[in-house]
Amino acid sequence: MSAHGGTKAIIAALSANLGIAVTKFGAFALTGSSSMLAEGVHSVADSGNQLLLLLGGREARRKPDASHPFGYGRGRYFWAFIVALVLFSLGGLFALYEAYEKFKHPEPIDAWHWVPVAVIVVGLIMESFSLRTAVKETKPIKGSLSYIKFVRQSKLPELPVVLLEDTAALIGLVLAGAGIGATLITGDGRWDAVGSAAIGVLLVIVAFILAVEMKSLLLGEGASPEHIAAIEQALTQEGIVSLIHLRVMHLGPDELLVAAKIEADPSLDVAGLAAAIDAAEVRSRAAVDLRQTIYLEPDLRRIA
Repeated sequence: MSAHGGTKAIIAALSANLGIAVTKFGAFALTGSSSMLAEGVHSVADSGNQLLLLLGGREARRKPDASHPFGYGRGRYFWAFIVALVLFSLGGLFALYEAYEKFKHPEPIDAWHWVPVAVIVVGLIMESFSLRTAVKETKPIKGSLSYIKFVRQSKLPELPVVLLEDTAALIGLVLAGAGIGATLITGDGRWDAVGSAAIGVLLVIVAFILAVEMKSLLLGEGASPEHIAAIEQALTQEGIVSLIHLRVMHLGPDELLVAAKIEADPSLDVAGLAAAIDAAEVRSRAAVDLRQTIYLEPDLRRIA
């Protein structure tokens, strides 16, 4: 992922969410709609999440040091995992709690009927702009992958998070609109509570998906099959007969740890072996456009 592209999508989402949060809380103050309150808290949670993603990106740029010799690249995964927790607790659970309270004590929306409708329309426009930016930044990266596969397979935390959050925000606004519309038509405030509950369930599901994906990245995911094949081909040339085994893991979205046990040409002397290893590292870095920390161990292939 281009860092610039990810940052652009995050800033677009942050700007949209801050603006929408103000209008949603204003609508709640005027109408008492629990759907508007749930959506307002959702927008605040999303705004905080975008700030966490920016923090993660900044931390990941720190240079390796004695305490973190492989760098801070996985910091982006950690903060994206925290985003999932915030979305679950502050977004999903709060919406469900508010729905429960509103269902026990339903109130019709008697005044300022047009305000929630106007907020939903404005919110749909702003969230659509934010999602459009994220989609635009994602297209050159995902290639032929579907968006679902991109979210599942991507080693980049920021764009999948923004894509999921913006999609959930648009669906949430539709759910809020349905709950408010039913309340205005029937005069029964319990429909507003149902809208809030639907928003809560949606956010819990999205948070769970994000948590599962970020957990996998935090544990350390292997490189893509394409990258592994390119590294294998690059290593097995000029003095390296074959790979006895190869392990490639992401240290961060833009960095790989490459560890291999290699079968070297037995005719090489020490200087020739060192030169062959150096050349293999150069080829590997040229074959895959990601930073690579490479460890190659020469050995003999043994027949079991």
